[in-house]
Amino acid sequence: MALRFIKCNQSHLSPLRQVCIQTFTEAFGKANSKVSLINYINRAFSEEQLLSEIENPESIFYLAMAQRQVIGYIKLNEGSAQNKQRGEMHAELERIYLKSEFQRMGFGKILLQKAIDVAKEKGKEFLWLGVWEKNENAISFYEQFGFKKNGTHTFDLGGDQQLDHLMELMLKNN
Repeated sequence: MALRFIKCNQSHLSPLRQVCIQTFTEAFGKANSKVSLINYINRAFSEEQLLSEIENPESIFYLAMAQRQVIGYIKLNEGSAQNKQRGEMHAELERIYLKSEFQRMGFGKILLQKAIDVAKEKGKEFLWLGVWEKNENAISFYEQFGFKKNGTHTFDLGGDQQLDHLMELMLKNN
């Protein structure tokens, strides 16, 4: 199954919002309270919020498409759009998600490689991300790509304060 990417604009708001909600719920719904999850989804994935992020020139979304359906997405930030200011030579991979039915098929590696390629095209030297400390599978996945832990920060999941590991990849060697 071939994978292709579509750079999001306003016309992609509806499918982007749907995949954001579905994949976030699949990834974190069972491990968190329903109230915290709903609060986060209502804030982070509202049409208004996503539209403002799509329109931000320092953020970029790509929908991952396979057989004419959206199977996942990535979101990258640079400059002031980064959740933690890391400098001009850094890009943040804020979100990388696949629908559960498409996981463990190699698509995650393709999504991550797309993020790396976009960051390199933008002249960045580092790609960083935050990953929930309890998400051991994701941490292991990023480590396989060469990401190294280099700090922590707090992530607000709808009122529930959680700890994320900050991980960084030097792009010059990749």
